[in-house]
Amino acid sequence: MLLDINRYRFTTYKKELKALIYLAMPMLLAQVAQVGTSFIDTVMAGGAGKADLAAVALGSSVFVTIYITLMGVMTSLNPMIAQLYGAKGTHEVGEMGRQGLWLGLIIGVIGMMLMWLAIEPFRAWLNISPATFSITENYLWFVGLGMPAAAIHRSLNAYAASLNRPKIIMWVSWLCFFLNIPLNWIFVYGKFGLPALGGAGCGLATAIVFWINALALWLLIIKDRHFASFGLMDKFSPPDIKQLYAMIRLGLPIGLSFFIEVSLFTCIMFLVAKLDGNSEDYVAAQQVVISLTSLIFMLPQSFGSAATVRVGFVLGREQFARARYISGVAISSSVVTAVGTALLLISCRYALVGIYTDDIAVIALAASLVLYAAAFQLVDAIQCVASYALRGYKVTTVPMIIHIIAFWGCGLLPGYLLAFRANMGIYGFWTALVGSLSIAAICLLWYLSIHSQKVITQARTRTI
Repeated sequence: MLLDINRYRFTTYKKELKALIYLAMPMLLAQVAQVGTSFIDTVMAGGAGKADLAAVALGSSVFVTIYITLMGVMTSLNPMIAQLYGAKGTHEVGEMGRQGLWLGLIIGVIGMMLMWLAIEPFRAWLNISPATFSITENYLWFVGLGMPAAAIHRSLNAYAASLNRPKIIMWVSWLCFFLNIPLNWIFVYGKFGLPALGGAGCGLATAIVFWINALALWLLIIKDRHFASFGLMDKFSPPDIKQLYAMIRLGLPIGLSFFIEVSLFTCIMFLVAKLDGNSEDYVAAQQVVISLTSLIFMLPQSFGSAATVRVGFVLGREQFARARYISGVAISSSVVTAVGTALLLISCRYALVGIYTDDIAVIALAASLVLYAAAFQLVDAIQCVASYALRGYKVTTVPMIIHIIAFWGCGLLPGYLLAFRANMGIYGFWTALVGSLSIAAICLLWYLSIHSQKVITQARTRTI
């Protein structure tokens, strides 16, 4: 059977599933809080007006593209720390954590600059009112200020999760989620004598939350006795070019994979704004459905993140067959969950869309797009968890190539042709999305099966 899912008894399956859930559940709840921040931004901006909702949709598309890409580079820390932890390299883990903080600072400053540099090119590209773009511009200036903190938090996140302490990440994320609500209310609507910034206030609130997030997680790691033996804060380490290069070399393909996937949605967002008709309705509906799918995507992403840590940990202990089996447990579990989310989207689509806006035209359009989102739940879950499991093996280049072919070659280009040449409009993009995610799922699952078996065979050869 695929990935040797029948290799062990069901009691072993339950044991591994329990271990995955132990890691995945706090990660999921942390991501709920993090993505919930985007949800609150969308709702608050929608309350300020359709122009603010469209502006935040466009601004957050730029922000999410840069943020997720750079956080993908930081993801290299997860398998590196997990394998060191599995091999019981205590002092090496602490040094890796310190270098991860340097990497976070560097990546964060780069992200801040990219956010600000993106403003002028999009001013020339977008065909929207000057008032709407002004909100988008201010949103990007504000949210860019939080990028250094976001990257430092991501390095601390990888450190805590890889050392089997995901709960502190969860608590910090929820603290910041609840802080984001009053901060949005204050800055968007202009409370306590402050000017009403509209949608741009969401960017300022997000930047503040990022800094609180990083500081709170850093303090909790210092105070937690579990981390004391690893010595993260025991001494100062200057940047180690060799280690930083190793992190970037492993993380760059992950970051590019993230960029390829998220840029697919970002490019679609900006192409949707060019469709004939009421562009603000199209952009607003697209943002609503993207926000919904982002919330749901946290489920397979949490299983995938847990799989990265578990696979990396057992590989550090040279349990190669177990690593393959854990991959199978993670994928099969995410498939079951995906069936449930697809049914939820189909049956509750109008109610879910109505949370974001009361505009009748936007609700009708978004509800029809939700059906496409439901159609790709299964394949999206498979491709997500398979790529994360491969990262546990420190395999990142092949998944990146698969994502390029699937998302750009089979998603963006066909979507453009269907939308503008075949006159399918916004539905052309979503039709292509279903096909591209299906291709990615098939290819990544196939490669995970081949590579995990290859690792087992090589290990057996070495022992002969």
